[in-house]
Amino acid sequence: MRVLVLGSGAREHAIAWKFSKSNIITGLFVAPGNAGTKEIGQNININPENASEVIEAVKKYNIDYVFVGPEAPLAAGIIDALQKEKIACFGPNAKASQLEASKVFSKQFMIRHKIPTASAVEFSSFRDFKNYLKSVSGKVVIKKSGLAAGKGVFESDDKVDLLAFGKEMLQNDKILVEEFLTGYEISVFAISDGKDFILLPPCADFKKSQEGDKGLNTGGMGAICPVPIVSKSLMETIRTKIVAPTFKGMAKEKLSYKGVLFFGLMIGDKGPKLLEYNVRFGDPETQALLPLIDCDFCELIKAIEAGKIKDFKFDIKPQYSLGVVVAAKGYPGKYKKNILVTNLPENKENRELFHAASASDGKSVLTTGGRCFTVVGQADNLLDAASVAYSGVKDVAFDGAWYRKDIGNKFISD
Repeated sequence: MRVLVLGSGAREHAIAWKFSKSNIITGLFVAPGNAGTKEIGQNININPENASEVIEAVKKYNIDYVFVGPEAPLAAGIIDALQKEKIACFGPNAKASQLEASKVFSKQFMIRHKIPTASAVEFSSFRDFKNYLKSVSGKVVIKKSGLAAGKGVFESDDKVDLLAFGKEMLQNDKILVEEFLTGYEISVFAISDGKDFILLPPCADFKKSQEGDKGLNTGGMGAICPVPIVSKSLMETIRTKIVAPTFKGMAKEKLSYKGVLFFGLMIGDKGPKLLEYNVRFGDPETQALLPLIDCDFCELIKAIEAGKIKDFKFDIKPQYSLGVVVAAKGYPGKYKKNILVTNLPENKENRELFHAASASDGKSVLTTGGRCFTVVGQADNLLDAASVAYSGVKDVAFDGAWYRKDIGNKFISD
């Protein structure tokens, strides 16, 4: 099986790494990829959002299957173009991608199908938004409707800050003003063949830049899988009250697809509530999740493509996995690129290094973005998984490298 993974981040490196372990992989390509994917497959320097370039590469390299990593190519309709050419692929078409690409669309979908979620009000006018905010007390959440690379959400009780953020977002998009929910957040992924689904173990990512979940929002500074405090009964509630009704609603509205659906959930006193959908694997959750999947990834993809996921023997290792992101100085604000990486840890049986923003000139590795690497460790408990991961994190060396030192701590019992 010859596979092309679209994307260039740590998520795509983890996906390519998982494919590389397959017994039936015969060709592995990543577009555009990074310095890490270059070590396990062939990078192709094309734009993953450009359908004609992707299709040309599929034909040139005799690709059997295209796995789309990031959201931007999906929202741009890459799956529609591939399906038109009868190319097997993983991900939603442009219509179904609205579940992520439009917060307004997804909120309306949740309401139509009676899926527990935060109450929200939609705005396209700054004047209406400003007047509404006068009547609100306490903390609220503002969400940009369209894609924002993890930076389109702002929560506060300061009306000056809320007005400023809302005004900026309304310049070119709609916004939602949601009630502020309390509890803890988890990420749940379900893989579907368009008819049935497999529910994966819960993850938790750490979005804030500073220890103690403080500071600015980021794309994610680390993740764990599974989440120790999420019980089997809670997962069953999530399945029956949120996941199953979602797939039923998607079938009813002809939004079903072969791929993965992410459920961002808030677990509070009144049970789980859905915050958002994503129509692809998350980053950094994917880096922690995939090492725990104990089956041949190509065989899983073949079962999805054949519509036989219901009969597939899907196994998860009975371990914990923890990933820590190493970022460039200044992230999530301004940061320098093309910083020389002077040292990286070696992979071990229970530890992997995934490149996020990196490039190689054949001799050296350079940083190319804000979140640069994810180091992931596995062990029989979360504390030991953290120890394994951080033993590798300390060996990631480039000027200004930093990371959170408390990933997973709030879920580790004394």
